Amino acid sequence: MTIEQDLLQRIADGIERLGREQKRTYEQIQKFVHAMVEHAEQEVPEYMRRFANYMHDIHDIRYMYEELGHPTPRWILREMERCDDRFRQLLEKLHAGGGTFEKIRREMAADPDNRWDHTMFLPKKEKPDETGKSE
Repeated sequence: MTIEQDLLQRIADGIERLGREQKRTYEQIQKFVHAMVEHAEQEVPEYMRRFANYMHDIHDIRYMYEELGHPTPRWILREMERCDDRFRQLLEKLHAGGGTFEKIRREMAADPDNRWDHTMFLPKKEKPDETGKSE
């Protein structure tokens, strides 16, 4: 084998090794993304977590002004109002029939060791009329 052929073989081996490493990295990233989507978002959807963080940031900005003794600008107050309404809307959506939070609450309600009663917030199931129809 000539020097050139040996060099080309080592380069080809290096490229092949890099390809295997990239494939393994890609597979690991796929597993992480799958875990993020399938497991992490089962409790709190990502959009809700991000919105709650944003709302918290606006809240902190408001207190920053108040802590310095400055009046909070009205645009910050208006954004707080908007966030308040939107947060309520998102919670209602997630607690509505079949929403993520309703499913979790239903699962939690089955635990006999709960400190809090989660059943009172679940939609009531209608009981069939035991006396029958009156005519």
